[in-house]
Formats: sequence, C-alpha cells, structure tokens
Amino acid sequence: MKLDFIDQGKEFDFGRVSDNYVLYRNIYPKSMYEKLTDFGIGKSGQKILDLGSGTAILPINMYSTNANFTASDISENQLAYGKKLAEEKGIRNIDFRVCSAENTGFGDNSFDVVTAVQCFHYFDTKKAIPEIHRILKPEGLFCKILMDWLPFEDEVIGELEKLVLKYNPEWGGHGFEKFRYSYPAWADGFFDIETIHSYNADLEFSKKSWLGRVKTCRGVGASLSEKEIENFTNEYNNFLNRYSEPLSLKHQIHIEIYRSLKKL
Repeated sequence: MKLDFIDQGKEFDFGRVSDNYVLYRNIYPKSMYEKLTDFGIGKSGQKILDLGSGTAILPINMYSTNANFTASDISENQLAYGKKLAEEKGIRNIDFRVCSAENTGFGDNSFDVVTAVQCFHYFDTKKAIPEIHRILKPEGLFCKILMDWLPFEDEVIGELEKLVLKYNPEWGGHGFEKFRYSYPAWADGFFDIETIHSYNADLEFSKKSWLGRVKTCRGVGASLSEKEIENFTNEYNNFLNRYSEPLSLKHQIHIEIYRSLKKL
C-alpha cells in the first residue's frame, strides 16, 4: 500500500508481517472489550463488520458475545492468518472478506455495527464514510477505536520511536499525545456522536512479545528491508537489556461510537 498522506508516500505492507501479527498484536486489554459491550457493541445476533480487521483480532476476542462477525481487510494474507487462528480456536461464526473500506461490496443496510480498530487513519474518508453509512442499517453504529502508546510518558516507548525514526525517517506514527476530541468534519451529514471514552492502560509485555509487537509496526516490519529490520532489532534489544520483565508500558485507548443519521 502506498498513500500520499501516510509516511510521505513510502510503501508499506502489513501482509509482510502476518506471521508476527497473529502472534503479537492480540494486545488489547480485556477492559476494552468489556467497555465495547457496555456501549452496545457485540449484542447477541448483531451483524458486525470489522473493517481493516487484519488477523481478525476483534472478532476472535468478541465471538463469545454471539454477534455475527465479518472480518474484512485489503490484505488476503492477513485474513488467511486470522481464519487459520479462528479455526484453531474452534470459532465458526466469523466470515472473512477481502475488500477495502471504500468499496466493501456489501448491500445497503447490511450491518447493525461497523467497527474500525487502529486503521481508520488509512481510510479515504471521502469514500469510506458514505460507504459505511450506506451499508449500515438505519440508526446503525460506527465504532472507531484507537490504542496508542505514550512516548512522552514512557522512556521505553520514547527510545523506540527515536530508533524507528533513525531507520525510517519518513515514519509518521510517532509523537502521540493524549487524545482531545472534536467532532470530525467527515461525520457531518452522516453520523451523530453517541459515545466518547478515553482511558489509560498499562500493558504488560515480555521483551520478546514487545519486540514482536514492534516489528508489526508500519514503520518497521511493514516497510523496512530485512537487513534494516535485523539491525533495528539488535539495537533495540541492546536497549531493552537495561530493563527487567515484564515491561509495563503506558498506552491510551480511545473509543468513539457514532450513530448513523437518517438516509435521504
């Protein structure tokens, strides 16, 4: 994938890191899923489309709600790993569809809920928002979730960002500060905001699992050469040797839920 508004147009492909992705990106805390169900996401029988689903992390973790999930992504390789993982866990209520958020191929009013976890910033909102609105049922919900690390509050993460920028100066995924909400222009005419919720979470990692998670980052495994990844890994490992396990790393989780406006 190559987007002018991401990393100055540098190409990246999460399908390159699907093997690490399926092992190390199942990092969202239980509290996040509990909050989603409290907010009405995952009711029994709901039809839910998870856009940019990758290895189907959200559908796999919420399958026990008895909602009917469809995991979609532009990467066939990502979905293949997700489907294999679901089968290994005995999960049968997830459909998999290769498609983009801008052109899903689903019919009008197909879903009660559409979710987008850690992927909305890749969407062309001028195309994706009308498409999401179209495939949602009347008054359906669009749930946008972001979980980001806090580099200015955690030295392990701060050092990580410096090192990624050393190997990938075009990487734009750095410098996250605590989220301040304002109603987005893309929602105007399509959605009303229903729920906004942000909270901090200290997530625990072994050094191995944290490095695996880091390698799935767009600025590392999805875009660097194999030699660059090897050099980056060795250098960051040397830094991590200063710390004991488990690593407790500061993150913020931000949940926005929008209700679909009446269709003309």
